[in-house]
Amino acid sequence: MGKPRIMIVDDNLEMARTLAQNLEQHGFTAEAVRGGLQGIARFLAAPADVVVTDLRMEGADGMDVLDAIKKSDPSVPIIIMTAFGAIDTAVEAIRRGAYHYLTKPFKMDVLRLFVERAVAKRALLSENRRLREVVEERLSFANLVGGSTAMKQLFSLVERVAGVTNPVLLYGETGTGKELVARAIHSTGPRATGPFVAVNCAALPEALLESELFGHARGAFTGATQLRRGLFLEADGGTLLLDEIGDMALSLQAKLLRVLESGEIRPLGSDTTRTCDVRVIAATHRNLEEQVDSGKFREDLYFRLKVLPVRLPTLRERREDIPLLAEHFLKHARAKNPGGVVESIPAPAMRLLIEHSWPGNVRELKHVIESLVITGSQAAASAEIVASAIGPAAREPHPLDRAKRDLQSLRDLEQAYIAWVLDHTQGNRTRAAEILGIDPSTIYRRRKTDAHGHE
Repeated sequence: MGKPRIMIVDDNLEMARTLAQNLEQHGFTAEAVRGGLQGIARFLAAPADVVVTDLRMEGADGMDVLDAIKKSDPSVPIIIMTAFGAIDTAVEAIRRGAYHYLTKPFKMDVLRLFVERAVAKRALLSENRRLREVVEERLSFANLVGGSTAMKQLFSLVERVAGVTNPVLLYGETGTGKELVARAIHSTGPRATGPFVAVNCAALPEALLESELFGHARGAFTGATQLRRGLFLEADGGTLLLDEIGDMALSLQAKLLRVLESGEIRPLGSDTTRTCDVRVIAATHRNLEEQVDSGKFREDLYFRLKVLPVRLPTLRERREDIPLLAEHFLKHARAKNPGGVVESIPAPAMRLLIEHSWPGNVRELKHVIESLVITGSQAAASAEIVASAIGPAAREPHPLDRAKRDLQSLRDLEQAYIAWVLDHTQGNRTRAAEILGIDPSTIYRRRKTDAHGHE
C-alpha cells in the first residue's frame, strides 16, 4: 500500500505549501491547492485519502469543498481549518460530515495528529467494508445448493480451482449460476479478502466497455471530465469476473490478452501503463470453440482462458436437486414477501417442478417460486397453481421429446423450440432471447419466416 495522499486547500497557497511540506517530511504524500474551486476540481481528477481545507475562501468556501467531496466519496475524512471567530460554522461543518476542525493558529504536530487519526479511521472503514464483502461472498457459496453427483463434482472442482491464480473459464447455459460459482471460487481462495468485481461484457457498447475495464484519463473523449481508474485497478489484489465474454469485441479481446500476459493496463488517453494483480474469471453461455472457428473469438485468448475450464450443469442434468432448490428459494421468497400465503410445495406440485425441462435453469426456477409466493392463495401450493406459475410450457412436451417420437428436420425443431420458449416466457421476446442466447430481432425474423413458409 502506498503513502496516504493528503490534499491541502487554502486561498493562501504559501500556507498550503508549508503544511504540505511538513506532512511530506513525516511520511505522507501531500499536495497544496489554491482555493476551493481548484480543490474540488483537483479532488475529482485525483482523489485524496484526507482533505484539509480552509473554511473562509473566495469562490467556493470550505463548506462547498466539504459538500462536493462528500457527494463524490462519503468515506473521505475532511479537516476544516478556521479562525477563532468562525467556530460556530466549523461546528456546523462537523454536523454535515467533516471529520474535525482546527482553530488557527495551530501547531504542526496537532495537524499531523489529526491527519494520522483520519487516515487510520478511513483504513478501518475500508477494512470493515472489505470484511463485510468477504462474509457476503462466503455466504454466497451456500447459495450453490445441491447434493446431486453433478453438483458434488462441481463443488470439488471449485475447491481445487480456487487455490491457484490462473484464469478460469466458466461455461454453461443461461441461468445456471455462473456468477455464484465465480464468487465461490473467489471467496474460498487466497484472494478472499480482496475485492470481487463483476462486469457483463454483453451489456455495454465496445467503447464504454473499454473505458469501464481499463479506465480513462481526463479528456480522453467527449464527456470524460474526470479520471477513471477502471475495473482492473478496482479489482487489484482480488478477482474480476468478465461475464458473457463471448460477446466481447475482437479489439478488446486483444487488449485483454495483453493484460493477462503482462499484468499491465493502459487507460484510454494515457501515455503511461499501470500494473495490477488481478485474477480473471471469464464466463459465457456461448460455444467459444465455434466462436473461434467463425473468427468471432481470438484463438490465443481462448487457450489462455481455458487452462481451468469449469462447466456448470443444467438443471435438467440434476433434477434431484430441484426439491432442495425449491425449498431454498421458497424460504428466501417468503422472507422478501412476508405477506405471502404459500408455505410449502406438496408432492404433486413438486413433481411438476421436477418434470419441467427448465430452459432458463436455476434462475427460471427461482422466478417461478417467487411468483408462487406472491400470487398463491393457499398455504400448500397446488399443482394447478404451480402449472400456472410455470406457464403453458408446463403442459406441453418439450420439443426434443416430440422430436424423439416424430422425427423432424433441424429447421422444424429449431422453430418448435423457439415457439416453446416464447410460450414459456408468455411471449416476452427479450426474456426468450436471453434464454436462447440470440438477439430479439432474430426471433422476430425466424417467426415471420415460419409464418410465411420456409424461404
